[in-house]
Amino acid sequence: MKHIYIASDHAGYNLKVDILKKFSKKLNISDLGPNNSNKSVNYPDYAHKLCKKVIKKNSNIGILVCGSGIGMSMAANRHKKIRAALCYSVKNTKLSRLHNNANVITLGSRLTNKKLAFKCIETFLITNFEGGRHKKRVQQI
Repeated sequence: MKHIYIASDHAGYNLKVDILKKFSKKLNISDLGPNNSNKSVNYPDYAHKLCKKVIKKNSNIGILVCGSGIGMSMAANRHKKIRAALCYSVKNTKLSRLHNNANVITLGSRLTNKKLAFKCIETFLITNFEGGRHKKRVQQI
């Protein structure tokens, strides 16, 4: 069973709350913070916290949300065994899993509306790594 971890910064807080409302009843999901949007926080702190949880088990998945998704992606990809993909469409989300075996999806709350974010997460969760010719490439990362 996949365990899903989610975290955001202050800019991504509202979208994170919407994601939790939508998916918490169906999925095994843990919120790693922050607990309110009123206080500015440093996104790397939350990216690092989430990545440490995701790498504990191969089936773990992460969702990171910040204003653009870029900062969270950059911070997450500093971790060995993390393949964080900034997702902004259903197609690039699907390819991030099929070809790159991404284990963390990052979303930009200022650039991605709630409906699209939900579709990207659903796609991320149901799409499996294709392996084959992509396996060697992923191992090179």
